[in-house]
Amino acid sequence: MKACTAQITALFEQADAPYSGIDPAKLREWITGVELSTQSPSSLERMIEEVAALIAKHSIVVQHPHCIAHLHTPPLLAGIAADRFASAQNLSLDSWDQSGAATYVEQHVSNWLCRLFGYDAAADGVFTSGGTQGNIMGLLVARDWAVHRISGHDVQRDGLPDYHGRLRIIGSAKSHFTLRKAAAIMGLGQRAMVAVPSHADGTMKIEALEQTLDQLKQAGLIPFAIVGTAGTTDHGAIDDLAAIAEIAKRHQTWFHVDAAYGGALILSQNKHRLAGIEQADSLIVDFHKLWFQPIGCGAILLKDAKNFRHLLQRAEYLNRETDDLPNLVDKSISATRRFDALKVWMTARSVGVDALGSMVDHLLAQTQAVARLVAQQDELELLAAPHLTTILFRYAGAIGASAIDDFNRRLRTGLLKAGHAILGETTVDGKIALKMTILNPCLTMQDFVDLLDKVMRFARQLTEGSPSHTESSCETVSGAAHV
Repeated sequence: MKACTAQITALFEQADAPYSGIDPAKLREWITGVELSTQSPSSLERMIEEVAALIAKHSIVVQHPHCIAHLHTPPLLAGIAADRFASAQNLSLDSWDQSGAATYVEQHVSNWLCRLFGYDAAADGVFTSGGTQGNIMGLLVARDWAVHRISGHDVQRDGLPDYHGRLRIIGSAKSHFTLRKAAAIMGLGQRAMVAVPSHADGTMKIEALEQTLDQLKQAGLIPFAIVGTAGTTDHGAIDDLAAIAEIAKRHQTWFHVDAAYGGALILSQNKHRLAGIEQADSLIVDFHKLWFQPIGCGAILLKDAKNFRHLLQRAEYLNRETDDLPNLVDKSISATRRFDALKVWMTARSVGVDALGSMVDHLLAQTQAVARLVAQQDELELLAAPHLTTILFRYAGAIGASAIDDFNRRLRTGLLKAGHAILGETTVDGKIALKMTILNPCLTMQDFVDLLDKVMRFARQLTEGSPSHTESSCETVSGAAHV
C-alpha cells in the first residue's frame, strides 16, 4: 500500500496537464498489447509500477485545473480514507451478516439525509451507485405505486398490467436522459417519457406542464410520475419544485426529484432554491458531484418508507422474513453493495456540513465570476447565464457562421487530444457549445484566466490551419482584474 500511495503522490506532483497528450490510437495499442493470461505473473510491486507508468500516467487527471468538462469532482481526503476502509474490509451492505456496524452506519446516514431534506420520521432511504440507479429506482417505485392505486394490480407478482402502454412519465425537455432509459428498462418504452418544453434558462415551463397533463388524460393516457430537476446537466437549471409538487398532488401523480447535481444546495446558504423538494415522493442525490466524494456514491430517499415494499424480494439465504436484524437489500435493486455511506459519514464528521456548504456557495459565486470573465472576451460568446456551476460558451472569433459549430467541435477535440484542456460539449438552442463544469473549490480565478488564454491560443492556431501541441505566446485574457 505504501508503494501504491507513493506512485499516486508522484503522479499528482508531476502532472502538468489534464491528459498526457499521447495519441489515443497509440495508447489503445499499448493497453491491448498487454497479455492478461500470462504464465509468469509479476510481483505486486512490479504491477504497481506498471499501472503507474502505463495506465495512471495516461488517464485523465481529474484534479488538474483544466480538467473541467463534466460533473466529476476531485474527492475529499475523508472520502478517499473511507474508500480504503471499504476496500480493505470488503463489506457488503445487502445483509447484516455481511456488514454488521456498516448497516447501522448507512441507516443512520440515510435518516440524517431524510431530515436534512425536510422529510419526517415516516421517510427512509438507501444508498445507490449514483443518479442513474436512483432515477430507475424512483420511477420503478412510482410505476408500481400508481398501478396498485389505479387497479390493485401487483406488478412484481403478475407483471405489467394490460394498460401499461398508456403509462407516461413527465419531465422537462432538459431532464436527464436516464428518465428515457428508466422507461425502456421498465418495459414501457422510451415513448412513455413525455418532455415538457423548457424556458431558455433550462427550467420547466409550469404552464406547459398543466397543458401536457390535460392533453395526455384527454388522449386516454395515464401520467403516473412527474419529474422535477434540481440542477440540469448543462444549464444547472432548477425547476420550480414547489409548483410541480402542487400540480402532482392535484393530479394524484407521483412526484420525483432528480437532485443528483443540485441537491448539495441543501447544505448551503442557497438551500431556499430547493423549496418544494420536501414534498417529493422520492428524490435522489449524488455525493460524487457537489459533495466531493469518490465515484460512485448516491442515495434515494422516499417520503413514505412503506413504498420500498415495491422493491422487496425475499431470498432464504439472505433476507429471511423471520430475521430480527436489518437487511438493507429489502430497499434496493442491488444485492451486493459497497459501503459507500462511510464516505458521507467520515466527511460530515471530519470536514463538517458548514464547511461543505461554504464550498458549494464559493463555487456558485466563482462560476458567476468566470461567466463574467468569458463575457469580457471578444473571441468568446457566453451562451447562457449560469445557474449552478456550469458555463456554456463557444469560440466565435474570425469564423464564418456556417462553420462555427464544426470549429468548436474540433477545438474541444484538439484541446483534449493535445492534453491542453478538457472541456465539455453540448448543444444550446441549436448551437454547439463548450462547457466548463466547476466542481473544484481549490481553483483560483488565475486558473480560469490561464484556461481561457489556452483555449483562445489553440483556437487561433486552428483558424490558421496549424494547430500545435506546443503553446505559443500571445496576449493574455483581458478583464481578469475586473472579476
